[in-house]
Amino acid sequence: MRSWSAQNVPRLPGQSIPLRLYDTSAKQVRQTDPGPTARMYVCGITPYDATHLGHANTYHAFDLVGRMWRDAGHEVHYTQNATDVDDPLLERAAATGVDWRELAEREIELFRGDMEALRIMPPREYVGVTEVVGAVADLIADLAAKGVTYDLDGDVYFNVADAPKFGQVSGMGEAEMLALFAERGGDPERPGKRHPLDWLLWRAERPGEPAWDSPLGRGRPGWHIECTAIALDNLGAGYDVAGGGSDLIFPHHECGASEGHAATGEWPFAKFYAHAGMVALDGEKMSKSKGNLVFVSRLRRERDPMAIRLVLLAHHYRADWEYVPELTAEAERRLARWRSAVALASGPPAGGLLATVRERLADDLDSPGALAAIDAWAEQALTEGGADESGPALVRDLADALLGVALR
Repeated sequence: MRSWSAQNVPRLPGQSIPLRLYDTSAKQVRQTDPGPTARMYVCGITPYDATHLGHANTYHAFDLVGRMWRDAGHEVHYTQNATDVDDPLLERAAATGVDWRELAEREIELFRGDMEALRIMPPREYVGVTEVVGAVADLIADLAAKGVTYDLDGDVYFNVADAPKFGQVSGMGEAEMLALFAERGGDPERPGKRHPLDWLLWRAERPGEPAWDSPLGRGRPGWHIECTAIALDNLGAGYDVAGGGSDLIFPHHECGASEGHAATGEWPFAKFYAHAGMVALDGEKMSKSKGNLVFVSRLRRERDPMAIRLVLLAHHYRADWEYVPELTAEAERRLARWRSAVALASGPPAGGLLATVRERLADDLDSPGALAAIDAWAEQALTEGGADESGPALVRDLADALLGVALR
């Protein structure tokens, strides 16, 4: 599947310090330690509706991770999927009378445009599940050969009793898991399952639903196994960061980690499990099911996309926050100040600012701290001036390279 275009990123003098990131499974901030190539997988959208601000918050967070790694001299191998066949997509297509493939293609194209406008660096591999059904089925067959699955009326389930590390990503107890499993696509009460937390790997063909031939019979993949297969095929086990919104901690990342462990014998499946916070509107988490959405495509028609990016940067990536229109107006004022400051012929020296921004972002992506540092430089430049002719250009480049904000 086609990804989207990447912008040219300025090279900055010196080199960033190592990135420290909160690891959900360890419940602490730890230093990332990638090799020459840093490997990252971020779970993609289910394309049954347009990209909303909550999606943008997630992909923006992991864009910062990639920017920090690049600034530290690493090549970044980034993979993302699109769940272009799943129950919510099929249900929306049926409700609107649109072919599910047409709906997915339309929304994925809109997503690409939103990501480009927000200057999110594209993945090396952008993979639709429909492109890799055969590979997913092969992985499930491999798991079956290892004895960790069972058949229930043609559906294939992972047996949680064969997942010795289950629970180590989320740190949740069984009662909490069961409640979330029921809310987030699981079927804990299905008769015939060996354990309520057993999860679906392969869904046998149902009337009127898309299905593919496979050694497992005709059907389609379950949700969690698709990301495991795509990550394994492109990044291998033990990759550096598995990312997504905090609503993916359980069951999605928990189940995927145990699938990867069963398939490869390697633990952890990803070295870090990192998660972005949720964005609310009108007091509730922004979600397609609730319909309380601020669509990026509509917002960027009314506002400078760089102001939208500054709205995201103004919140720590792990924080839950609520969107109100004044946030975008405030971001546009900040953007105007910054652009005015970097348009000056000279300004205050910016070498210390670069060091501070790097330091703030390396500390678990403290983007609000980075913004505050640039605010202070811009205020000094606009009120007091300065004699350093290279200062404004360096600030323009660091805002571009590290924060993804174009000030031209």
